[in-house]
Amino acid sequence: MQLDVFYLIAVAIYSALALVALWGLFCVVMVWSRVAQKRFRTEAQQAEFLDALEEPLKKGDFDAIIELCDGDRRATPQLVELAVANRGIGYAKVRQLVMDRFQRDVLADLDYRLSWVSTVIKTAPMIGLFGTVLGMMGAFATLASAENVDPTQLADDINVALRTTACGLAIAIPLLFCMASVNVRIRKMEDLVASGLTRFLDTFRLAPGVAAKGK
Repeated sequence: MQLDVFYLIAVAIYSALALVALWGLFCVVMVWSRVAQKRFRTEAQQAEFLDALEEPLKKGDFDAIIELCDGDRRATPQLVELAVANRGIGYAKVRQLVMDRFQRDVLADLDYRLSWVSTVIKTAPMIGLFGTVLGMMGAFATLASAENVDPTQLADDINVALRTTACGLAIAIPLLFCMASVNVRIRKMEDLVASGLTRFLDTFRLAPGVAAKGK
């Protein structure tokens, strides 16, 4: 009966570790794909896009700009389209609106996903440690309840104790490196979008049809 209880607990711990690992991996993949979706691959690609905007922007041809940005899911085109659509509220307010929207819709969502990855990195070793404690408890219970201890049974309890901690660390360590890599990509995306928006807004400020002050 005691063996069955510890076996069920071991299965529950391994299942919890598997679920935690899958959730952490899912969050990393989601962040990675979202960053890839929101950024230009290179600075040259973004510069090419901004070059295409410059002429219609100087002419005040906002319909052409919206047409260029329509359907593009990358952050810079979406924010350009937002700025053009709200040009009547004034340059200063448009600039603030664009920056706030980037923080809220892009960076905040990525931070939310990364917070889950961070939670998994902290939780997996703790679950493994919990398994270690239970495994050692099982080993001591085996020693206390039998005069002639079966070495195989004792080894199984110790094996559970060691493997759960190893599994927890095996989950946390790769995710830690993945999180560091994703953070680098996010910072690069943030810098690229910021430089693109700065260039766009400098031209946008002087475009005909853009209110100098808010209504």
